[in-house]
Amino acid sequence: MATDVVPIDLTVSPSGGKRNVLGVLVDVIDYDAAVDRVVEAAVRRRPFILTALAVHGVMTGVGDLRHNARLNAFDVVAPDGQPVRWALNLLHAAGLRDWVSGPELMLRVLWRAAVEDLPVYLYGSTQRTVDRLAAALTLLIPGLRIAGTEPSKFRAALPGEEVEIAGRIAGSGARLVLVGLGCPRQESFAHAMRPFLDMPILAVGAAFDYHAGLLRPAPRWMQRAGLAWLWRLAGEPRRLAHRYLVLGPRYLLRLAAQASRLWTPSAPGPAAHRPAELPPV
Repeated sequence: MATDVVPIDLTVSPSGGKRNVLGVLVDVIDYDAAVDRVVEAAVRRRPFILTALAVHGVMTGVGDLRHNARLNAFDVVAPDGQPVRWALNLLHAAGLRDWVSGPELMLRVLWRAAVEDLPVYLYGSTQRTVDRLAAALTLLIPGLRIAGTEPSKFRAALPGEEVEIAGRIAGSGARLVLVGLGCPRQESFAHAMRPFLDMPILAVGAAFDYHAGLLRPAPRWMQRAGLAWLWRLAGEPRRLAHRYLVLGPRYLLRLAAQASRLWTPSAPGPAAHRPAELPPV
């Protein structure tokens, strides 16, 4: 007897395209559109790379033109945090009502992956973290299939090693990859691996630690006030002092210069999808 088959809706929510923020092309996009684009690429088995950039990620591109070109090659660079959302609205009248948090985006993608029966691969961080993360996600999201996990080796890849990593990911049956290597290592990894994997690669940074229960997110009121950086600085002052106390003011100065048209940053063209250098692994 014939059964009714419910087709997968591949209609992708619209986004507002890319805009120049200090030379980095950031997408005017919300959660729904970002999740739709990831799932559409996973279902159609298309290469796709996404990252969610906060101030530190943008400033990393500002300080390194080669990395800037990598970022501008991403399919989606989502605005992670109020300061990047504010920049899009100030510079380009984007009208974004919310930012796209990496940890929240990760969960929304995984809920959809469970519904669409898309197995996922977790790459990065330490063995302890990915083990805890896999266990936590399996409990949180019924039906989620984790095809494999692999911790970071905390070094540059050896010649040919990126092909071996891609082989393990593809061989696991995964349909999308989540990468938690920290900025900018995870963006370099995703950019380098794109030619070898016909699936989305999402650079989600500290989301691994948050969802593994190793970090606590800032209270929502601090996030809305653009003070999530202060919460993280209080928790890890030695590691994050330069990021927030040096790069933060530089970001604001450059943003003011761009907004007042005293400075017009160039946006380096997208780097070739297959870079000359080996990725960090």
